[in-house]
Amino acid sequence: MAATVPASAKLATTVLLALAALFLLPSAAGAFQASEAAAEGIGDETQFVLNTFSLLIWGALVMWMCAGFTMLEAGSVRSKNASMICLKNVGLYSVAGLMFFVIGFNLMYGDVEGGFLGTFRLLVGPSDAEVSIMSGGTGAIGDLLSTGRSEPAFWFFQMVFVATAASIVSGAIAERIKLWVFLAFIAVLTAFIYPIVGAWTWGGGWLAERGFQDFSGSTVVHSTGGWAALAGLLVIGPRLGKFRADGTVKTTPPSNVLLVTLGVLILWFGWFGFNGGSQLALASAKDAVSMSMILVNTNLAGASGFVMTLLVVRRFCGRLDLAVCLNGALAGLVAITAGPDLVEFWWSVIIGAVGGLLATASTRALERYRVDDVVGAVPVHLVAGIWGTLAASIAAGADLGTQLVGVLSIGAFVFGASLLLWKVLDLVVGVRVDSDVERVGQDVGELGIESQPEFMLMPDDVGDM
Repeated sequence: MAATVPASAKLATTVLLALAALFLLPSAAGAFQASEAAAEGIGDETQFVLNTFSLLIWGALVMWMCAGFTMLEAGSVRSKNASMICLKNVGLYSVAGLMFFVIGFNLMYGDVEGGFLGTFRLLVGPSDAEVSIMSGGTGAIGDLLSTGRSEPAFWFFQMVFVATAASIVSGAIAERIKLWVFLAFIAVLTAFIYPIVGAWTWGGGWLAERGFQDFSGSTVVHSTGGWAALAGLLVIGPRLGKFRADGTVKTTPPSNVLLVTLGVLILWFGWFGFNGGSQLALASAKDAVSMSMILVNTNLAGASGFVMTLLVVRRFCGRLDLAVCLNGALAGLVAITAGPDLVEFWWSVIIGAVGGLLATASTRALERYRVDDVVGAVPVHLVAGIWGTLAASIAAGADLGTQLVGVLSIGAFVFGASLLLWKVLDLVVGVRVDSDVERVGQDVGELGIESQPEFMLMPDDVGDM
Protein backbone atom coordinates (compact mmCIF):
# COMPACT_ATOMS: atom_id res chain seq x y z
CA MET A 1 0.00 0.00 0.00
CA ALA A 2 1.50 3.39 -1.06
CA ALA A 3 2.27 5.98 1.60
CA THR A 4 0.08 9.08 1.66
CA VAL A 5 1.92 12.39 1.06
CA PRO A 6 0.63 15.16 3.31
CA ALA A 7 -0.93 18.15 1.59
CA SER A 8 1.49 20.47 3.38
CA ALA A 9 4.45 18.58 1.87
CA LYS A 10 2.98 18.90 -1.60
CA LEU A 11 2.53 22.64 -1.12
CA ALA A 12 6.09 23.05 0.13
CA THR A 13 7.47 21.11 -2.82
CA THR A 14 5.48 23.25 -5.30
CA VAL A 15 6.74 26.48 -3.74
CA LEU A 16 10.35 25.30 -3.84
CA LEU A 17 10.07 24.32 -7.53
CA ALA A 18 8.51 27.69 -8.35
CA LEU A 19 11.30 29.55 -6.57
CA ALA A 20 13.94 27.44 -8.33
CA ALA A 21 12.36 28.16 -11.69
CA LEU A 22 12.23 31.85 -10.89
CA PHE A 23 15.94 32.03 -10.15
CA LEU A 24 17.06 29.61 -12.85
CA LEU A 25 14.88 30.94 -15.69
CA PRO A 26 17.29 33.70 -16.77
CA SER A 27 20.13 31.21 -16.91
CA ALA A 28 18.02 28.73 -18.85
CA ALA A 29 16.94 31.42 -21.29
CA GLY A 30 20.55 32.49 -21.71
CA ALA A 31 21.61 28.91 -22.34
CA PHE A 32 18.88 28.56 -24.95
CA GLN A 33 19.98 31.75 -26.69
CA ALA A 34 23.60 30.62 -26.62
CA SER A 35 22.58 27.27 -28.05
CA GLU A 36 20.62 29.01 -30.81
CA ALA A 37 23.58 31.26 -31.58
CA ALA A 38 25.87 28.24 -31.67
CA ALA A 39 23.50 26.50 -34.05
CA GLU A 40 23.56 29.57 -36.29
CA GLY A 41 27.37 29.53 -36.20
CA ILE A 42 27.45 25.86 -37.07
CA GLY A 43 25.08 26.66 -39.94
CA ASP A 44 27.46 29.27 -41.34
CA GLU A 45 30.38 26.89 -41.10
CA THR A 46 28.37 24.11 -42.69
CA GLN A 47 27.50 26.38 -45.60
CA PHE A 48 31.16 27.30 -45.97
CA VAL A 49 32.17 23.64 -45.98
CA LEU A 50 29.48 22.62 -48.46
CA ASN A 51 30.32 25.43 -50.89
CA THR A 52 34.04 24.75 -50.69
CA PHE A 53 33.68 20.99 -50.98
CA SER A 54 31.35 21.45 -53.94
CA LEU A 55 33.89 23.58 -55.81
CA LEU A 56 36.68 21.10 -55.15
CA ILE A 57 34.68 18.04 -56.25
CA TRP A 58 33.22 19.70 -59.35
CA GLY A 59 36.64 21.12 -60.19
CA ALA A 60 38.21 17.67 -60.01
CA LEU A 61 35.47 16.41 -62.34
CA VAL A 62 36.21 19.21 -64.83
CA MET A 63 39.92 18.33 -64.61
CA TRP A 64 38.95 14.83 -65.78
CA MET A 65 37.83 16.46 -69.05
CA CYS A 66 41.54 16.80 -69.81
CA ALA A 67 41.59 13.02 -70.13
CA GLY A 68 38.55 13.23 -72.40
CA PHE A 69 40.23 15.72 -74.72
CA THR A 70 43.38 13.59 -74.75
CA MET A 71 41.52 10.41 -75.72
CA LEU A 72 39.38 12.22 -78.30
CA GLU A 73 42.39 13.79 -79.98
CA ALA A 74 44.65 10.73 -79.74
CA GLY A 75 41.97 8.62 -81.42
CA SER A 76 41.20 11.26 -84.05
CA VAL A 77 44.76 11.70 -85.32
CA ARG A 78 46.76 9.09 -87.18
CA SER A 79 48.62 6.64 -84.98
CA LYS A 80 51.96 8.18 -85.87
CA ASN A 81 51.03 11.34 -83.90
CA ALA A 82 49.17 9.88 -80.89
CA SER A 83 52.08 10.05 -78.44
CA MET A 84 52.67 13.71 -79.25
CA ILE A 85 48.99 14.41 -78.59
CA CYS A 86 49.31 12.88 -75.13
CA LEU A 87 52.40 14.96 -74.38
CA LYS A 88 50.72 18.16 -75.59
CA ASN A 89 47.59 17.67 -73.51
CA VAL A 90 49.38 16.97 -70.25
CA GLY A 91 51.72 19.84 -71.11
CA LEU A 92 48.95 22.35 -71.79
CA TYR A 93 47.18 21.44 -68.55
CA SER A 94 50.39 22.02 -66.61
CA VAL A 95 51.25 25.28 -68.37
CA ALA A 96 47.70 26.60 -68.01
CA GLY A 97 47.67 25.88 -64.28
CA LEU A 98 50.99 27.60 -63.70
CA MET A 99 50.19 30.69 -65.78
CA PHE A 100 46.79 31.12 -64.14
CA PHE A 101 48.54 30.86 -60.78
CA VAL A 102 51.29 33.34 -61.65
CA ILE A 103 49.16 36.12 -63.17
CA GLY A 104 45.96 34.97 -64.87
CA PHE A 105 43.68 34.75 -61.83
CA ASN A 106 44.51 38.22 -60.53
CA LEU A 107 44.12 39.66 -64.02
CA MET A 108 40.66 38.10 -64.19
CA TYR A 109 39.33 38.76 -60.69
CA GLY A 110 41.51 41.45 -59.17
CA ASP A 111 39.41 44.60 -58.63
CA VAL A 112 37.92 44.76 -62.13
CA GLU A 113 34.82 46.75 -61.07
CA GLY A 114 33.28 47.43 -64.47
CA GLY A 115 36.61 47.84 -66.26
CA PHE A 116 38.58 45.80 -68.74
CA LEU A 117 41.08 43.90 -66.62
CA GLY A 118 42.12 43.25 -63.06
CA THR A 119 45.50 43.66 -61.44
CA PHE A 120 48.95 42.55 -62.55
CA ARG A 121 49.77 41.33 -59.06
CA LEU A 122 51.72 38.09 -59.24
CA LEU A 123 50.83 34.78 -57.62
CA VAL A 124 47.74 33.57 -55.79
CA GLY A 125 47.51 32.62 -52.14
CA PRO A 126 45.01 32.02 -49.34
CA SER A 127 43.23 34.95 -47.75
CA ASP A 128 44.46 36.52 -44.50
CA ALA A 129 41.61 34.83 -42.63
CA GLU A 130 42.58 31.44 -44.07
CA VAL A 131 46.23 31.96 -43.09
CA SER A 132 45.14 32.88 -39.58
CA ILE A 133 42.94 29.80 -39.23
CA MET A 134 45.71 27.51 -40.49
CA SER A 135 48.07 29.09 -37.94
CA GLY A 136 45.77 28.14 -35.10
CA GLY A 137 44.00 31.48 -34.66
CA THR A 138 40.27 31.70 -34.10
CA GLY A 139 39.65 35.43 -34.26
CA ALA A 140 39.26 35.46 -38.04
CA ILE A 141 36.63 32.73 -38.22
CA GLY A 142 33.85 35.28 -38.75
CA ASP A 143 35.69 36.95 -41.63
CA LEU A 144 36.41 33.56 -43.15
CA LEU A 145 32.82 32.30 -42.99
CA SER A 146 31.48 35.56 -44.42
CA THR A 147 33.20 34.82 -47.74
CA GLY A 148 31.06 31.71 -48.17
CA ARG A 149 33.86 29.58 -49.65
CA SER A 150 37.59 28.98 -49.57
CA GLU A 151 39.62 31.18 -51.91
CA PRO A 152 41.99 28.37 -53.02
CA ALA A 153 38.94 26.22 -53.88
CA PHE A 154 37.57 29.00 -56.06
CA TRP A 155 40.95 29.39 -57.77
CA PHE A 156 41.14 25.66 -58.45
CA PHE A 157 37.66 25.57 -59.98
CA GLN A 158 38.42 28.52 -62.25
CA MET A 159 41.82 27.08 -63.24
CA VAL A 160 40.37 23.90 -64.73
CA PHE A 161 38.15 26.05 -66.95
CA VAL A 162 41.24 27.78 -68.32
CA ALA A 163 42.75 24.39 -69.15
CA THR A 164 39.56 23.46 -71.00
CA ALA A 165 39.85 26.49 -73.26
CA ALA A 166 43.47 25.58 -73.98
CA SER A 167 42.53 21.99 -74.84
CA ILE A 168 40.21 23.21 -77.59
CA VAL A 169 43.16 24.67 -79.48
CA SER A 170 45.20 21.49 -79.27
CA GLY A 171 42.94 19.22 -81.31
CA ALA A 172 42.28 21.66 -84.14
CA ILE A 173 45.92 22.15 -85.14
CA ALA A 174 47.12 18.62 -84.39
CA GLU A 175 49.68 16.69 -86.47
CA ARG A 176 51.73 19.66 -87.72
CA ILE A 177 52.37 22.16 -84.90
CA LYS A 178 55.70 22.34 -83.09
CA LEU A 179 55.45 21.36 -79.45
CA TRP A 180 57.28 24.33 -77.93
CA VAL A 181 55.54 26.84 -80.16
CA PHE A 182 52.20 25.39 -79.13
CA LEU A 183 53.06 25.57 -75.43
CA ALA A 184 54.28 29.16 -75.85
CA PHE A 185 50.93 30.10 -77.38
CA ILE A 186 49.08 28.34 -74.55
CA ALA A 187 51.14 30.25 -71.99
CA VAL A 188 50.01 33.60 -73.43
CA LEU A 189 46.43 32.41 -73.94
CA THR A 190 46.03 31.31 -70.32
CA ALA A 191 48.02 34.14 -68.74
CA PHE A 192 46.48 37.07 -70.64
CA ILE A 193 43.93 36.43 -73.40
CA TYR A 194 41.52 34.19 -71.52
CA PRO A 195 41.79 36.11 -68.21
CA ILE A 196 40.96 39.39 -69.96
CA VAL A 197 37.82 37.82 -71.44
CA GLY A 198 37.01 36.46 -67.98
CA ALA A 199 37.52 39.91 -66.43
CA TRP A 200 35.02 41.44 -68.85
CA THR A 201 32.40 38.88 -67.89
CA TRP A 202 32.75 36.73 -64.76
CA GLY A 203 35.17 39.14 -63.10
CA GLY A 204 32.59 41.94 -63.02
CA GLY A 205 33.92 43.94 -65.99
CA TRP A 206 32.16 46.10 -68.55
CA LEU A 207 30.23 43.26 -70.20
CA ALA A 208 28.98 42.04 -66.84
CA GLU A 209 27.71 45.53 -66.05
CA ARG A 210 25.79 45.55 -69.33
CA GLY A 211 24.08 42.31 -68.29
CA PHE A 212 25.94 39.83 -70.48
CA GLN A 213 24.91 36.30 -69.53
CA ASP A 214 27.10 33.24 -69.89
CA PHE A 215 26.44 30.89 -66.99
CA SER A 216 29.19 28.32 -67.59
CA GLY A 217 31.11 29.60 -70.60
CA SER A 218 29.64 28.98 -74.05
CA THR A 219 31.52 32.12 -75.06
CA VAL A 220 33.94 32.75 -72.18
CA VAL A 221 35.47 29.27 -72.44
CA HIS A 222 34.37 27.52 -75.62
CA SER A 223 34.18 30.37 -78.12
CA THR A 224 37.42 31.77 -76.74
CA GLY A 225 39.13 28.45 -77.43
CA GLY A 226 37.40 28.26 -80.81
CA TRP A 227 38.53 31.72 -81.92
CA ALA A 228 42.11 30.98 -80.85
CA ALA A 229 42.00 27.67 -82.74
CA LEU A 230 40.62 29.30 -85.90
CA ALA A 231 43.41 31.88 -85.90
CA GLY A 232 45.95 29.08 -85.57
CA LEU A 233 44.40 27.11 -88.41
CA LEU A 234 44.64 30.08 -90.76
CA VAL A 235 48.32 30.65 -89.96
CA ILE A 236 49.53 27.05 -89.86
CA GLY A 237 47.56 25.80 -92.87
CA PRO A 238 46.23 22.31 -93.64
CA ARG A 239 48.08 19.04 -93.23
CA LEU A 240 50.15 17.82 -96.18
CA GLY A 241 47.91 16.22 -98.78
CA LYS A 242 44.64 17.03 -97.01
CA PHE A 243 43.38 19.08 -99.95
CA ARG A 244 44.37 17.78 -103.38
CA ALA A 245 45.21 19.90 -106.39
CA ASP A 246 41.86 19.12 -108.00
CA GLY A 247 40.01 20.51 -104.98
CA THR A 248 38.95 17.20 -103.47
CA VAL A 249 39.45 16.41 -99.80
CA LYS A 250 41.51 13.46 -98.64
CA THR A 251 39.62 11.57 -95.96
CA THR A 252 41.55 11.03 -92.75
CA PRO A 253 39.34 8.81 -90.57
CA PRO A 254 40.07 8.42 -86.85
CA SER A 255 42.85 5.96 -86.11
CA ASN A 256 41.04 4.63 -83.07
CA VAL A 257 37.27 5.12 -82.88
CA LEU A 258 37.20 3.43 -79.48
CA LEU A 259 39.38 6.16 -77.99
CA VAL A 260 37.33 8.87 -79.70
CA THR A 261 34.10 7.47 -78.26
CA LEU A 262 35.63 7.06 -74.81
CA GLY A 263 36.92 10.63 -74.95
CA VAL A 264 33.49 12.02 -75.81
CA LEU A 265 31.84 10.09 -72.98
CA ILE A 266 34.48 11.34 -70.52
CA LEU A 267 33.85 14.89 -71.69
CA TRP A 268 30.09 14.40 -71.33
CA PHE A 269 30.64 13.11 -67.79
CA GLY A 270 32.92 16.04 -66.96
CA TRP A 271 30.36 18.49 -68.30
CA PHE A 272 28.18 17.80 -65.28
CA GLY A 273 30.93 19.33 -63.16
CA PHE A 274 31.50 22.07 -65.72
CA ASN A 275 27.90 23.28 -65.67
CA GLY A 276 26.75 22.02 -62.27
CA GLY A 277 29.73 23.44 -60.46
CA SER A 278 29.13 26.86 -62.02
CA GLN A 279 26.30 27.28 -59.52
CA LEU A 280 29.28 28.07 -57.23
CA ALA A 281 27.29 27.13 -54.13
CA LEU A 282 25.58 24.18 -52.47
CA ALA A 283 24.43 25.68 -49.19
CA SER A 284 20.67 25.95 -49.66
CA ALA A 285 17.69 24.06 -51.02
CA LYS A 286 17.57 26.52 -53.93
CA ASP A 287 21.19 25.75 -54.83
CA ALA A 288 20.48 22.02 -54.75
CA VAL A 289 17.37 22.34 -56.94
CA SER A 290 19.14 24.64 -59.38
CA MET A 291 22.08 22.26 -59.64
CA SER A 292 19.72 19.37 -60.30
CA MET A 293 18.04 21.27 -63.12
CA ILE A 294 21.41 22.21 -64.57
CA LEU A 295 22.51 18.59 -64.77
CA VAL A 296 19.23 17.50 -66.38
CA ASN A 297 19.40 20.29 -68.97
CA THR A 298 23.03 19.48 -69.70
CA ASN A 299 22.26 15.83 -70.33
CA LEU A 300 19.22 16.56 -72.50
CA ALA A 301 21.14 19.00 -74.68
CA GLY A 302 23.96 16.53 -75.30
CA ALA A 303 21.49 13.79 -76.17
CA SER A 304 19.47 15.97 -78.56
CA GLY A 305 22.66 17.21 -80.23
CA PHE A 306 23.68 13.62 -80.94
CA VAL A 307 20.25 12.54 -82.21
CA MET A 308 19.86 15.57 -84.47
CA THR A 309 23.29 14.93 -85.99
CA LEU A 310 22.42 11.28 -86.49
CA LEU A 311 19.33 12.35 -88.44
CA VAL A 312 21.09 14.84 -90.75
CA VAL A 313 24.61 13.43 -91.11
CA ARG A 314 23.81 11.64 -94.40
CA ARG A 315 22.65 14.92 -95.87
CA PHE A 316 25.97 16.60 -95.18
CA CYS A 317 28.44 13.70 -95.32
CA GLY A 318 26.74 11.26 -97.68
CA ARG A 319 26.94 8.49 -95.09
CA LEU A 320 26.72 7.79 -91.39
CA ASP A 321 29.79 9.20 -89.67
CA LEU A 322 30.57 8.26 -86.08
CA ALA A 323 32.99 11.11 -85.46
CA VAL A 324 30.53 13.73 -86.74
CA CYS A 325 27.73 12.27 -84.61
CA LEU A 326 29.92 12.35 -81.52
CA ASN A 327 30.77 15.97 -82.27
CA GLY A 328 27.04 16.63 -82.44
CA ALA A 329 26.71 15.54 -78.83
CA LEU A 330 29.58 17.85 -77.83
CA ALA A 331 28.02 20.72 -79.77
CA GLY A 332 24.78 20.25 -77.86
CA LEU A 333 26.69 20.36 -74.59
CA VAL A 334 28.54 23.51 -75.65
CA ALA A 335 25.30 25.20 -76.71
CA ILE A 336 23.49 24.68 -73.40
CA THR A 337 26.48 25.90 -71.38
CA ALA A 338 25.48 29.59 -71.60
CA GLY A 339 22.14 28.99 -69.88
CA PRO A 340 21.88 25.53 -68.33
CA ASP A 341 19.83 26.75 -65.36
CA LEU A 342 16.58 26.58 -67.36
CA VAL A 343 13.38 25.69 -65.57
CA GLU A 344 11.68 24.41 -68.71
CA PHE A 345 13.62 21.33 -69.76
CA TRP A 346 12.27 21.19 -73.31
CA TRP A 347 14.23 24.32 -74.19
CA SER A 348 17.48 22.41 -73.62
CA VAL A 349 16.39 19.79 -76.17
CA ILE A 350 15.87 22.50 -78.80
CA ILE A 351 19.10 24.34 -77.99
CA GLY A 352 21.14 21.15 -78.09
CA ALA A 353 19.57 19.95 -81.33
CA VAL A 354 20.24 23.24 -83.11
CA GLY A 355 23.80 23.17 -81.80
CA GLY A 356 24.36 19.72 -83.30
CA LEU A 357 22.85 20.80 -86.62
CA LEU A 358 24.99 23.94 -86.88
CA ALA A 359 28.18 22.08 -85.97
CA THR A 360 27.53 19.44 -88.64
CA ALA A 361 26.82 22.01 -91.33
CA SER A 362 29.85 24.16 -90.46
CA THR A 363 32.15 21.12 -90.52
CA ARG A 364 31.57 20.75 -94.26
CA ALA A 365 31.74 24.51 -94.78
CA LEU A 366 35.26 24.62 -93.33
CA GLU A 367 36.42 21.94 -95.76
CA ARG A 368 35.07 23.94 -98.69
CA TYR A 369 37.27 26.83 -97.56
CA ARG A 370 40.24 24.45 -97.19
CA VAL A 371 40.47 24.86 -93.42
CA ASP A 372 41.80 21.65 -91.88
CA ASP A 373 40.37 21.25 -88.37
CA VAL A 374 41.41 17.76 -87.26
CA VAL A 375 38.81 17.22 -84.51
CA GLY A 376 36.14 19.73 -85.54
CA ALA A 377 36.97 22.11 -82.69
CA VAL A 378 35.78 25.24 -84.52
CA PRO A 379 32.32 23.87 -85.43
CA VAL A 380 31.80 22.36 -81.99
CA HIS A 381 33.20 25.03 -79.69
CA LEU A 382 33.03 28.25 -81.70
CA VAL A 383 29.89 27.85 -83.80
CA ALA A 384 27.84 26.03 -81.16
CA GLY A 385 29.22 28.38 -78.49
CA ILE A 386 27.98 31.44 -80.38
CA TRP A 387 24.58 29.82 -80.88
CA GLY A 388 24.29 28.90 -77.21
CA THR A 389 25.19 32.43 -76.11
CA LEU A 390 22.51 33.92 -78.36
CA ALA A 391 20.01 31.22 -77.38
CA ALA A 392 20.27 32.42 -73.79
CA SER A 393 18.30 35.49 -74.90
CA ILE A 394 15.52 33.22 -76.17
CA ALA A 395 15.19 30.80 -73.28
CA ALA A 396 17.15 32.13 -70.30
CA GLY A 397 16.09 35.77 -70.15
CA ALA A 398 19.24 37.43 -71.50
CA ASP A 399 19.10 40.54 -73.68
CA LEU A 400 19.81 39.74 -77.34
CA GLY A 401 21.59 43.02 -78.02
CA THR A 402 23.88 42.57 -75.04
CA GLN A 403 24.60 38.97 -76.02
CA LEU A 404 25.52 40.09 -79.54
CA VAL A 405 27.84 42.77 -78.18
CA GLY A 406 29.52 40.16 -76.02
CA VAL A 407 29.94 37.64 -78.85
CA LEU A 408 31.34 40.23 -81.27
CA SER A 409 33.64 42.02 -78.83
CA ILE A 410 35.09 38.82 -77.38
CA GLY A 411 35.42 37.34 -80.87
CA ALA A 412 37.24 40.39 -82.20
CA PHE A 413 39.61 40.53 -79.25
CA VAL A 414 40.45 36.83 -79.01
CA PHE A 415 40.74 36.25 -82.75
CA GLY A 416 42.77 39.42 -83.29
CA ALA A 417 45.15 38.80 -80.39
CA SER A 418 45.54 35.11 -81.29
CA LEU A 419 46.15 35.81 -84.98
CA LEU A 420 48.83 38.36 -84.09
CA LEU A 421 50.48 35.96 -81.66
CA TRP A 422 50.45 33.05 -84.13
CA LYS A 423 51.97 35.24 -86.85
CA VAL A 424 54.71 36.52 -84.54
CA LEU A 425 55.57 32.96 -83.51
CA ASP A 426 55.61 31.91 -87.16
CA LEU A 427 57.93 34.74 -88.14
CA VAL A 428 60.31 34.25 -85.21
CA VAL A 429 60.62 30.46 -84.93
CA GLY A 430 58.13 28.95 -87.38
CA VAL A 431 55.00 27.20 -86.15
CA ARG A 432 55.08 24.13 -88.35
CA VAL A 433 57.22 21.00 -88.16
CA ASP A 434 59.42 20.04 -91.12
CA SER A 435 57.67 18.24 -93.95
CA ASP A 436 59.77 15.11 -93.33
CA VAL A 437 58.64 15.03 -89.70
CA GLU A 438 55.04 15.55 -90.73
CA ARG A 439 55.21 12.67 -93.19
CA VAL A 440 56.78 10.17 -90.81
CA GLY A 441 54.82 11.47 -87.82
CA GLN A 442 55.73 13.52 -84.78
CA ASP A 443 56.00 10.44 -82.55
CA VAL A 444 59.06 9.17 -84.40
CA GLY A 445 60.21 12.46 -85.89
CA GLU A 446 60.28 14.42 -82.62
CA LEU A 447 59.81 11.99 -79.71
CA GLY A 448 61.67 9.00 -81.10
CA ILE A 449 58.90 6.63 -80.00
CA GLU A 450 55.79 5.08 -81.46
CA SER A 451 52.41 4.93 -79.74
CA GLN A 452 51.78 1.48 -81.18
CA PRO A 453 55.21 -0.04 -81.92
CA GLU A 454 53.82 -3.45 -82.84
CA PHE A 455 52.33 -1.98 -86.01
CA MET A 456 54.26 -1.03 -89.13
CA LEU A 457 54.79 2.70 -89.60
CA MET A 458 53.28 3.88 -92.90
CA PRO A 459 54.43 7.37 -93.94
CA ASP A 460 51.89 9.26 -96.04
CA ASP A 461 52.16 9.51 -99.79
CA VAL A 462 50.81 13.02 -100.17
CA GLY A 463 50.75 12.89 -103.99
CA ASP A 464 50.12 16.08 -105.92
CA MET A 465 49.92 19.21 -103.81
